[in-house]
Amino acid sequence: MRLIRLPGMYRPQADTRLLVSAYVHEGLPRAARTVLDVGTGTGVVAMAAAEAGGGNCHVTAVDISRRAVWAARANSLCRRRRVAVRHGDLLEPVVGRMFDVVLANPPYVPAPACNLPERGPERAWDAGNDGRLLLDRLCRQIPHVLRPGGSVLLVQSSLCGVDATLRMLGSVGLRARVVARSREPFGPVLNARVRYLEDGGLVEPGCREEELVVVRADRQA
Repeated sequence: MRLIRLPGMYRPQADTRLLVSAYVHEGLPRAARTVLDVGTGTGVVAMAAAEAGGGNCHVTAVDISRRAVWAARANSLCRRRRVAVRHGDLLEPVVGRMFDVVLANPPYVPAPACNLPERGPERAWDAGNDGRLLLDRLCRQIPHVLRPGGSVLLVQSSLCGVDATLRMLGSVGLRARVVARSREPFGPVLNARVRYLEDGGLVEPGCREEELVVVRADRQA
């Protein structure tokens, strides 16, 4: 799929494909009337949700990057997918709204900097020393936008603690489990910080691959 992608934007990769595949495989499009895509980037996940919904699903996408918002809007228009794209930080643009399904591919890469970058391409992947600055916030906030009986699918790397995500989602009243896995070789970002990952005990010496997982969490009806 050819996409409009402005300089500095995240290119859809294995985590994007795994999230879309899990959404379809879990059978969520059949019941989803409202879908939220958090961290939409180029809009690939949002467009896939709109297509899977067959015109009966209202999809909203959010991103903190204005470039991503512009690109997602343009891509959706070019492919005639009905996606409402909003600019803002995580769930702030949809405060007060509820969704049947929340899809999320937030930044989750462990980084030497303890704070989130405010600009530059690193904004699309860096997430603090342990990669959890945005994951933790998202897990805490999801119940505020998820309808009773609704589900969230969240993709992340094993490098930033899958068990921590499961525990946090459980602590806010959601039933969470891993529904998809994929082992992937390190890309340029992780290869460039192998020493940091090894020194921090996030990977074993010599390891050059990560496991991507999709966590599903359901809210009781």
